[in-house]
Amino acid sequence: MTIFGRSVSYALVCVTLAIPGRAGQIVDRVVANVNGHVLLQSDWEEELAFEAFVDARAVDSFTAAERKAALDRLIDQELLREEVKPVEGAPDEIVNARLAEIRKLHADASTDAGWQAALQRYGLTPASLQKRLAADIEIMRLVEDRLRPSIQIDTRAVESYYHEHLLPELQKSGTKEVPLPEVFGRIKDLLAEQRMTQLVSTWLVSLRSQSRIQIQNATVSGSTTPGSAGGEQNR
Repeated sequence: MTIFGRSVSYALVCVTLAIPGRAGQIVDRVVANVNGHVLLQSDWEEELAFEAFVDARAVDSFTAAERKAALDRLIDQELLREEVKPVEGAPDEIVNARLAEIRKLHADASTDAGWQAALQRYGLTPASLQKRLAADIEIMRLVEDRLRPSIQIDTRAVESYYHEHLLPELQKSGTKEVPLPEVFGRIKDLLAEQRMTQLVSTWLVSLRSQSRIQIQNATVSGSTTPGSAGGEQNR
């Protein structure tokens, strides 16, 4: 799928914060400032742990580019949160359905004990995972509510996709052709989702261009990963 004031000075971005940890003091660096909202290194590491867990992969398998991409997603989440201003998380039934999907990806999570052990390996808890999923789902719901009314998929677009993409794929795989009426609705939904992805990407580019984003060098799992070019974006 943290996403989200404005009086924090640039000097604060450069400061190193100390927070209590299990073994005395753990240094928690400020890695980015998004319109005055500080993102800490711990936020970044939690994002990596979350993404690794929902994809059922090891945290240390992330490349430097993937770690940087995770920080970019944190920044994007903050920008979206500022715009849609969620008040609460998604309903429990929706979150629980997503949790069930994630749980299936972890072979050792068929029992409650196995599920708890899997969470612990990633430094997560049931409460923190549920809260994060609820926040992410709610933000995307609000984003869709804002953007989806502008999406119009006409018959010509569906027919074009059917003839130019679906039929060639079926022929290439040796699969029997499916009449257009049978797949019309699914193609229309697919094109709408593709358009939604494009709209969100375009919106984020616009939000970044209008925002003050300062990114600092930071360390994740022993690797130093620089921010964007120059380490700072002032817009």
